[in-house]
Formats: sequence, structure tokens, C-alpha cells
Amino acid sequence: MSEVKKYLISRIVVYFLEILFALSLCFIIIRVGPIDPVLEIINRTAAMSEYIDPESAESLRETLMELYGLKGSLLEQYEHFILRLMKGDFGPSYSIFPTPVVEIIQRALPWTLGLLFWTTILSWILGNFIGGIAGFFKERGWAKTLAGFAMIIYPIPYYILALILVFLLAYLLPIFPLGGGGIKYVTFSIESFFTYIRHAFLPGLSLVLGSYGWWFISMRNLAANTRTEDYVQFAEYEGLSRRVIMFKYVLRNSLLPQVTGFAVALGGIFSGALATEVVFEYPGVGYILYMAATRGDFNLMLGVLVYSILAVATATLIIDLIYPFIDPRIRYK
Repeated sequence: MSEVKKYLISRIVVYFLEILFALSLCFIIIRVGPIDPVLEIINRTAAMSEYIDPESAESLRETLMELYGLKGSLLEQYEHFILRLMKGDFGPSYSIFPTPVVEIIQRALPWTLGLLFWTTILSWILGNFIGGIAGFFKERGWAKTLAGFAMIIYPIPYYILALILVFLLAYLLPIFPLGGGGIKYVTFSIESFFTYIRHAFLPGLSLVLGSYGWWFISMRNLAANTRTEDYVQFAEYEGLSRRVIMFKYVLRNSLLPQVTGFAVALGGIFSGALATEVVFEYPGVGYILYMAATRGDFNLMLGVLVYSILAVATATLIIDLIYPFIDPRIRYK
């Protein structure tokens, strides 16, 4: 068997084991947590009515336990979860019963993909391009200024940046809306497109600024270290132009480790930008994950986590398989 086939088989096996382990861990953590979804529903029902006698409450509890698949041991519940997962069924949402979890996620996914896809790409391009140039010319004053700006915004959590942007551009200067998606469903029309852009601009800007700091700093350090490599010094002695040395020798080689981070970042899109979506009441996957966690909606939480785990694991697998084509120093061994 060739080295490539051995590597592919081993990597695919690891891929499925990673997914199974992550799903099992999420299932156990959610199930053994302090939130009892059935008790949450009974409490909400009791709050909306005058009185529920103990016998009715116990009968309601048994019915809900049976309905939501929470009866039996943890192992029995896990087996039921895996069997349903193989059919692509996460069951109904507890908090938005009887709406299926898949339908809720499919409704929120376009919002999250539309927001995080372009912000992830934009922040990666800007951070790496500007950071690489600043690392190559690290002694210049403008490069130090850019590095200082990145060092300031990098430690700030993106939800704090979101709150600052809301205060400045939605409250003091009411240019953009405070929150929401603007439209209930994503439709393919000019009016819906501009409404979406207007509501997505502030959360998108907060995500770009938050990610930009990390990409800039990491790329600047990589470029500065690559700048001192022997092959770069040799290229300078050969009389090659700075433009060729910077793009072909320094930035190109410094960018290779960033590709892996980019793949993981793209995979993480499917879990949503939880804090930012909550701050802006943006109807994405992160927002429904927050609602599911606060309401004890096990099925909805697991549904979002399954999408996220599959996306990250798949993105990592793809980048591992194509990395030898990107970097000739890597081999399938």
C-alpha cells in the first residue's frame, strides 16, 4: 500500500473518531448539567396559570420525559441520540415545541453564514497582508504604529467592541439599527439585500476588528522571523528586489501556518458568533444556541454543536489533505 493511501485511511479514521469523541463529550456534559429542561417547562407552565396540583405536575413531567426522549439511563439516551443522528434527525425543540431542531437551524444558518463567512475572509486577508508587510518593514515608524493599534484591539473581546460600536454608531450617531435582522426570512431581492447589509454591518465590523488583531500579530511575528532566514539573506545578496523578496520569499512562506488557522476559523462559522449575535439580537445560530442554553433545550443545543463539530473536523481534514500541495516540504507520511 502506498504512503498516500496509508495516510488517507489513517486520517479518515482519526476524523471519525474525533467527531464521535466530541459528540459524546457534548452529549454527556449537556445531560449531566444543572439544567432540567422538563422542570423549566413545568415552571413556565405554572407561572402562566394559577395552580398545578402535585399529581398533575408529576403526570406532566412523565409525559414530557417520554416525549423528549429523556427517560431511561444515560446510555439508553445516548444510543437513541446516535440512532436519530444517523438519520439526520435531532428531534423537536423543547422551547419551541413542536418545531424540529433542523428547521430552526436551517432558518438561522443563512444569517450566520452571511455574517461570518465574509468577516472571516476579510479579517484573514487584511490581518495577514498588512501584518506581513509590517513584519517585513518592522523597523519603520508606520509599521510600529500599525502593530500598536493591533496590540490595543487584540485583547478586547469582540462583544465589547460590539457594545462600543452600538454606543457610537447606533445610539450617539443613529446611523445603523440597534439590533435585529431587519427581515424575518432571507429572500433574494434588492430590498432584502440592503436591509441585511444595514443590520449586519455593525456585528460584522466588530468581528473583523476582533479577528484582525490576532491575524496581524501572528503574521507580523512570522514575517519578522522569516525575514532573518538564511535563504532570505542570500536572496538579498543576489540583488533581488525588495518586492520579490517580500512577496515570494517572506510572505509566501510565512503564510503557510496561517492557512491551518483559516480552515479552522471557517469551520467555526457553523457555531455562530454567540456573544455578538446576542448583543445585536442577530437571528443567527449563535443567538439560538444562547436561547437553547438558557432554556435547557438539549436537542437544540446538540443540533448546533453537531453542525459545529462536523464543520471544524471537516475543515481540518481538508486542510490536512491538501497541505502537501501548498507546502512542498510536507509529505504524506
